Amino acid sequence: MRNLAYLCFFIVVSLQAQTKMTLAEATALKETVKSQATTTKTITSDFVQNKHLDFLSNDIITKGSLAFKVPNMIKWEYVDPFKYSVVFKNDMLYINDEGNKSDIDLGSNKMFKQLNTLIIKSVKGDMFDENEFDIEYFNKNNNSLVYFSPKDKKFAKYIKAFHITFNKKGDVIALKMIEPSGDYTKITFTNKILNSPLDDALFTN
Repeated sequence: MRNLAYLCFFIVVSLQAQTKMTLAEATALKETVKSQATTTKTITSDFVQNKHLDFLSNDIITKGSLAFKVPNMIKWEYVDPFKYSVVFKNDMLYINDEGNKSDIDLGSNKMFKQLNTLIIKSVKGDMFDENEFDIEYFNKNNNSLVYFSPKDKKFAKYIKAFHITFNKKGDVIALKMIEPSGDYTKITFTNKILNSPLDDALFTN
C-alpha cells in the first residue's frame, strides 16, 4: 500500500509540474523566442548529453561544449569521456574522432541537409513552423516545454520529435531528440553565452 501511495503521489506531482499552455501563453512564448533568435549571432555553451538506448541499463553520458555562429556554422566538441568533434559548415559535416578526420557533403543528401538545418534551428529554438511541425506547448517547472513533431513522413522515419525546453528569457536550456524506436538523445546546456565574438577558425577540425 505504501508503494502504491508513493506512485500515486509521484503521478500527481508529475501532472502538476507539466500543464498545457493557453493560446495566449503559447503566442507570447513564440514572440519571445523569435525575438531572441533574431538578435542571436553567436552562442557558446557547455553541455551534458544523455543518450538513452532501450537495450542498455544506463544512459551513455558525455560532456562537451557547443559553438554556433550565424548563418550556419555549429561545432559540437566532446571532451569527456572521449575527445570527438563534429562541425557543420557550408553544407559540409566535418568529423574529428581523436585525430581520425572525415567529411560528408550534406548538400548532396536532402535528408542530411534538412537535419542540419533543424539542428541549427533547434539550438536557437526558432522552429515554430506549423507547416513543418505539429506543435504542442506546455508549462513545466517554471520553464516552457515545446514538442515539435515533423509532418514530413520521410523525415519522421529518423526523428519522431524534438522536445525543447526554454527558460523565461526564451533561451534553449535543453534539447531532446526522440527516434521512432523510442531511443533519444537529451542535451542540457549550461554556462550559455550569447553574442560573444567568435572567430571562423574555431569551426575547423
